[in-house]
Amino acid sequence: MKFVKNKKSIALVLSGGGIKAAAFHIGVCLALNEKGFKFVGGLAKEYRDEDSSPLKIRTYVGSSAGSIISTFLAAGYTVEDLIIAFEMGIKSIPRPAVPKLKPLTYWDIFSLDSPGILKSIPSKLRKKSLVTGGFEALLKNGLKFSGLFSTKGLEKYLRTNVLPTNNFSDLAANLYIVATQLNHSRKTVFGPITNEICTGETEYAGYSKISDAAAASMALPPVFGPYGIQNEKKEMKYFFDGEIRDTLSTHVAADHGADLVISSYSIQPYHYNKKMGSLHEYGIPLIINQALYQVVEQKIQRHIKYQDDIKTIYNAVDGYFKQMNLPDEHREKLLEIIKKRVSYKPQVDYIYIHPNPQDYEMFFVDHFSLNRVILERIVKIGFKSALKVLRKYDI
Repeated sequence: MKFVKNKKSIALVLSGGGIKAAAFHIGVCLALNEKGFKFVGGLAKEYRDEDSSPLKIRTYVGSSAGSIISTFLAAGYTVEDLIIAFEMGIKSIPRPAVPKLKPLTYWDIFSLDSPGILKSIPSKLRKKSLVTGGFEALLKNGLKFSGLFSTKGLEKYLRTNVLPTNNFSDLAANLYIVATQLNHSRKTVFGPITNEICTGETEYAGYSKISDAAAASMALPPVFGPYGIQNEKKEMKYFFDGEIRDTLSTHVAADHGADLVISSYSIQPYHYNKKMGSLHEYGIPLIINQALYQVVEQKIQRHIKYQDDIKTIYNAVDGYFKQMNLPDEHREKLLEIIKKRVSYKPQVDYIYIHPNPQDYEMFFVDHFSLNRVILERIVKIGFKSALKVLRKYDI
């Protein structure tokens, strides 16, 4: 526990994966809550920092489904409120006569993108197409709509039922929401940002409302069409799922002062289980799902390994200079070069929480199911997964 108590700024990073991921994150939050972590949220002008506990989570970074859970927490709702919002009948959490949150429904999630579907009329009826060829051309010419559904319903749900304010800067917590630019090769991080910063890979922007940023981050193609947000120059920019460009955006938390980053992700490829058998017996949808999960997990593992390798190199250089009694000024200068070249922050530690490969239910259940029984099981998986990881750090 000493490892955590020495930390001055704790951040929670939540990744995507549909309602299934949201339920997993809720389970992780339950475990953090049980271990004494406090979630800072609500309006800054109303927040009273009376609790002296060092285990306060003040920064939230959310992508895709993780953005909606991050928004709930930053808005000041408790984990119990989230469970009620997803209508999970967990017996240990009584349902109040008047819940703080309106339950999330399929109508909120799946808002029909009717204007987009109307555009799906074969292009020959409208204008001559520039795309010619075989089956691929037929798909490109015929499927002109950008998504079956829109995340406008989720935006409205957050704006009208969840948020005490729609401005990032009004919150007591630091909330950052990650989306991917449709017409570019970089991601955008929305949050309490005063000066817009653009690098080759990331744009930090403060021109979005919270509900719009979350709707943009959750626009998973091809289920949901890209979401448009107008910037300060009155230009309409389009965004989709925040997980496409980067699976984990832990650097956002570290870049904004966090020295302990707790990251929760639910993506876990299926590992053979005698009870379930081989995936080739389940057909194309689950085989495609497995392929996507393997790609995403590989990106995550590379991200984690890269951080570990940089830490190993940094410590090796530091240790060698000290062992050989070489001048401190040269050691410090070389370490500073390493930090700048690879954006390494030696004071930052990372904790990664994810399902066990044997939790095959996480793979087989639907991504957008609001079935109470299914969600309860996933919450328990998230809870147990978090406790298992936290024990490794004596938390």
